[in-house]
Amino acid sequence: MPAHGEPVSGRMDVILPEMRALPGGTFLLGDERGRADERPVHEVVLDAFSIAVCPVTNAEYAVFLAWTGHPEPIGWQQPRFDGPEHPVCGVSWEDAVAYAQWLSAETRQCYHLPTEAQREYAARGGRAQQGYPWGDEALPLEGVYAEGLAGPPTGGPMPVRCAGAAGPNDFGLYHMADNVHEWCADYYAPNYYATSPRYNPRGPAATDRRVARGGSWRHHIKYSRCAARSSLAPTKRFADFGFRLASSERFEYVY
Repeated sequence: MPAHGEPVSGRMDVILPEMRALPGGTFLLGDERGRADERPVHEVVLDAFSIAVCPVTNAEYAVFLAWTGHPEPIGWQQPRFDGPEHPVCGVSWEDAVAYAQWLSAETRQCYHLPTEAQREYAARGGRAQQGYPWGDEALPLEGVYAEGLAGPPTGGPMPVRCAGAAGPNDFGLYHMADNVHEWCADYYAPNYYATSPRYNPRGPAATDRRVARGGSWRHHIKYSRCAARSSLAPTKRFADFGFRLASSERFEYVY
């Protein structure tokens, strides 16, 4: 497989995500200190998988739009969202899945949205039951979530790997808590943890919402916690929703 930034099958413009291979392992999913939908905390076992170091950027997504004619995200090319190294925003769950499927076809690799369990495991970076990817104390990350922790929205997202961010977590992953909410593969159900399987959970049967994880530039830091869950209808596009990719040997979404 070509490395990050190398051409793919003669297509000089396709940009490969930089991935981190994570070992399979066991961890505690959820947070007893969090909201009701984060409980009960329970043990989960995951197979090995890979996950992108950063969310998908505008530069990466622009190639997909050019080659497929897929509809543009909301706010596309507006000044506060248009930097090539900014995370792509304003994409629906369906848009994110379409991108992953297109890149999979181009590269003959299995890219997909991470499951909710994979996303929390990655965010924790190997640290057990901490509140945030960096520890238990909130950090004043200027520009990557709402000012003053509960104040008005900031002007927009920041470039990936930006100087104002907390830096990578212990798995070497950026923006696991800030910048944009990230779509996950799973459907959302508030009581799912009560019946979630121990091995490689994929989420509940179909509901009207899909899960998102991580904080965003327009929301309170409470959404930046490792265990915090949010959700949205899969057709909706909001200016603080983006995504990052995972990769496995094979993957099927629940529909």
